[in-house]
Amino acid sequence: MTRVLSIASECAPLVKTGGLADVAGALPAALWTQGVQMRTLLPGYPAVIAALHDWTEAAHFDDLFGAPARLLTGWAAGLDLLVIDAPHLFSRPGNPYLGPDGRDWPDNPERFAALSWVGAHVGIHGAAGWHPQVLHGHDWQAGFVPEYLRQMGGGPATVLTIHNIAFTGATDAGRMQSLRLDPWRFQMDGYEFYGGISALKAGLMEADALTTVSPTYAEELMTPEFGMGLDGVMRFRREALTGILNGIDLHAWNPATDPAIRPYDSLPGKAPSKAALRAEMGLPEADGPLCVVVSRMTHQKGLDLVAEALPALLDHGGQLALLGSGEPALEHAFRRLGEQNPHVAVRIGYDEALSHRMIAGGDAILVPSRFEPCGLTQMYGLRYGTVPVVGLTGGLADTVINASPASLAQGVATGIQFSPVTAESLRNALTRLCQLYRDKDTWSRLVANAMAQPVGWDQSARAYAALYARLTAGR
Repeated sequence: MTRVLSIASECAPLVKTGGLADVAGALPAALWTQGVQMRTLLPGYPAVIAALHDWTEAAHFDDLFGAPARLLTGWAAGLDLLVIDAPHLFSRPGNPYLGPDGRDWPDNPERFAALSWVGAHVGIHGAAGWHPQVLHGHDWQAGFVPEYLRQMGGGPATVLTIHNIAFTGATDAGRMQSLRLDPWRFQMDGYEFYGGISALKAGLMEADALTTVSPTYAEELMTPEFGMGLDGVMRFRREALTGILNGIDLHAWNPATDPAIRPYDSLPGKAPSKAALRAEMGLPEADGPLCVVVSRMTHQKGLDLVAEALPALLDHGGQLALLGSGEPALEHAFRRLGEQNPHVAVRIGYDEALSHRMIAGGDAILVPSRFEPCGLTQMYGLRYGTVPVVGLTGGLADTVINASPASLAQGVATGIQFSPVTAESLRNALTRLCQLYRDKDTWSRLVANAMAQPVGWDQSARAYAALYARLTAGR
């Protein structure tokens, strides 16, 4: 079997703030069937340490960016883990990245440099007799892995996956010493980024292979609009870049067995779940579609567009149920909308079980992202027959087949795409959604198509396994 160390700052179900955690948690099982043994290196957050069992100490570090630390091997939530037990870096409550004031921990650059440093160390020295053939890092938090590996004299093949290029791991050049970086590499073809340091750029320049989470996003990254200042780097590394679409966990997201919801009766099969969701959210009966939003409330996710376009849904008898948290101005705006209209229900916060109930009970799920590397919520919607309404970008473009006249005639449509990603386009999409919803035969076919769409990991796992095989051939 090919031995791969996955290096990630979060991993479901142990610690999760977004889709990266879902991917890191799902990949090991998906890749096992492809002949890949994947172990996952994680920071020792309190929840991770508490869940770890059958652990042993694999390494000791006298000074891991400020204090001694240990590397533990063990199991948690069915995952084969390496865990960095470094209380001075990771024994902190709540969000992995943010302090109680909602701001980044000031030592985040050092905290995740430590993750990369240990990953490179395992690449060279192994852990408890296990030696990876590939180091697979995720996002900026693992961006220094190839750089440190170079400084240590080289080692296994390296892969860096870009889940969201908007987060570059940038810091000021004065931290070179504290981050243990070779000052000679502070240059355009190294980790220098507009006069500062970028962990993500370090990985983009030095990794043997780059992947991102959808084919369309791979193309978008090479443009100024989506490249976030790194589009030139992406064009330079074009030959190393592959877009591999994410999948979802078909066991955790299964409408037939999901313990968070009531079972379906028949296609469209939403009557019990929809009635239960309306009761839970305090929504009355209505003639139009019940739309749900489960999202971080940020500009990227286009939640301001939902607020602006909402009358187009409500005027056609539709409803909105929203679950999310994020930018205070957006939270306030949606609270006000919920207070002002009985057909709008808003829950601020994060609730995994409620997200399942909402996606099961909704008729449609709105994902109006301005950019979206892959997106998972639209795939959850497809799985549950909750028709996605999505911006035409990134993975949303790759996973939803627009309900155009041609695709409806051919019987392949699975949702609604809109472009450009503006409030006016979203209004038109919501009007189109309500028209389709009123045509019960067309709507039933759309729902059936959505549920038949493959959204699991099989194809993506094969692509990753093939990539690893190419990287390890002859090494």
